[in-house]
This record gives sequence, structure tokens and C-alpha cells, in this order.
Amino acid sequence: MPGFFNTVAWMEEYDSPNVRTYIAICRNLVLKVSVLGVLCFHWLGTTANNRVKLKLECWETFVGQELYRFLLMDFIFTILDTFFGEFLWKLFSQRVLKRKRKPVFDIARNVLELIYGQTLAWLGVLFSPLLPAMQIIKLFLLFYMKETSLMMNCQSPIKPWRASQMTTIFISLLCFPSFLGAAVAVTFTIWTIQPSELCGPFRTLNTMLEAGKKWVEKLQDTNLSWLSWIYSFLVENPLFLFVAGGVFLIVIYFHTQVVDGQRKIISLLQEQIQNEGEDKKFLITKLQAIHEQKRPISGRRSDMRGSQDSY
Repeated sequence: MPGFFNTVAWMEEYDSPNVRTYIAICRNLVLKVSVLGVLCFHWLGTTANNRVKLKLECWETFVGQELYRFLLMDFIFTILDTFFGEFLWKLFSQRVLKRKRKPVFDIARNVLELIYGQTLAWLGVLFSPLLPAMQIIKLFLLFYMKETSLMMNCQSPIKPWRASQMTTIFISLLCFPSFLGAAVAVTFTIWTIQPSELCGPFRTLNTMLEAGKKWVEKLQDTNLSWLSWIYSFLVENPLFLFVAGGVFLIVIYFHTQVVDGQRKIISLLQEQIQNEGEDKKFLITKLQAIHEQKRPISGRRSDMRGSQDSY
């Protein structure tokens, strides 16, 4: 599907290559997020509530196993795509099509693969704590494999990608909707869904959040009672959450205004540089015109002096 979306974006003939690339990224991102959203709804809704009918003793283990399978399949398909999509395509292009050009390294698709794998790791923090370690090993192997494939089988894209632009796109897509969606799913699980009754550290509780409350109740009888006060003030008090959210929004607003101001200053400086360049061109043309006007006058004076000397 990602390759199909890239082909469709290429066939639509957009005026700007940036627009074509961003549309392909958005389509692939919507596809991957939709798949993960449907799976999370199935796991946290149908599987967790109907675990008796499905004969699941521990639905958390089931969800963790599914996330582990998705991470493993993503690793396998990335290897296959690197081999068939880059190495074999280079051989086919050079030996059959008789072209000297190598296939272009698709930066957008590789960025989306990183975001997809990181989303799986964030979702698996609660259900499979070792999944982030597997993600680190996977990224370590893929880095050297992609580096080797890039140097041997690919060429740099015709459209250059600026590092600042690529970093902004990566962080934006990684935070929203990747991190936000994973955080919502994990928070919903902790606050509302009942844990399994036969396995896990939360099997005797109604929700996973009650573990924190019972831990705070035990702290009240010890010398660490101030931790229970901090917990009740920071976590259970909605006023603090509203204030913290308001402060966070204000910081984002001021940061946005500062960025907009810097962009306006940059645009003004660019206009000033352009105007100064035009002024310099105007002055150079005026000096050239004055110089050309003075040349015939100086030539006439030299002719007059030569005639006087002959007399």
C-alpha cells in the first residue's frame, strides 16, 4: 500500500514535489494509524471485555504477544523491502533496462517505518515491558543494513531534504498522532479496564490505577507520608491538572508567537537584502552611465590639446 500511494501521488502531477511528498506521507500515516487504531479498539474493547468467552486467562499477555508479532513482522518486511525493493531493483534497472541510475532512497517511507515501529514500542510498554528493548535491537540492525543498502544500491534523491525540515516533520509525526495515540490507549487501559483475575500483578484489583492508591495508603503509616500528600495533590487533584494544562498551553502559545516573530524578522531581512541588492545594481548602472558620458568629453579635450600643440 505505501508503494501504491506513492505511485498515485506521482500520477496526480502536483506542481510542487514537496506537496506530492507530503500527501504521500499523510496517506501512509493515515493507513498505519487506522490499522493500529482498529487493533487497539479490538484489543481493549472486545478482547478485554470478552476474555471469558474467548477463554483467555490473561488478556494482557495476549495483547503483548500480538504487539511482539507486529514488531517482528515489521522487521521481516523491512528486510524484504530492502532486498527486493532496492537490491533486486538495482540489478533489474542496470542489467535489463540498461540504465546507469540507481533507485532513489525513499526518505519519507523510511521515516514512516521508524514512526510505526516506535508506536508499537510505546504501546507495548504496559503489556510487554521487554518490547522497547527489542525495538532498540531492531533499530540497531536496521541502521547498519540500511546504511549498507544506501551506499551500494541507492542514490541520493533529486529533491534535496534539509536536515531542519526533516527533523521538524519527524518530530511532528512522532508526537502527533503516534505518541498521543499510544498515550491515550495506555491511559485508558490503566484507568478503566479491569485486569485479568488469574495472572499479573494487578489481578486482585478493579483497575490498574488502584495499585497506586493502595501504595499511597501504605505510605501514610510510614515516615514517607509526604509522598502520599504529593500523590493526592498532584494526581488526584483535578485543579492541579487544569493549572498544569493551562500553563502548558500558554507556553506553547508564547513559543508559537516567538517562532512567528522570528519568521517575520527573517522575511523582513530577506526583503531588505533584496532591496539593497537592487539599490547596488541601480547605483552601478548610474556610475556606468556617468562614466560613459565622461569618456567622450575627455576624448574631445585630448584632441583639442593635440591640435594646439601642432600649431
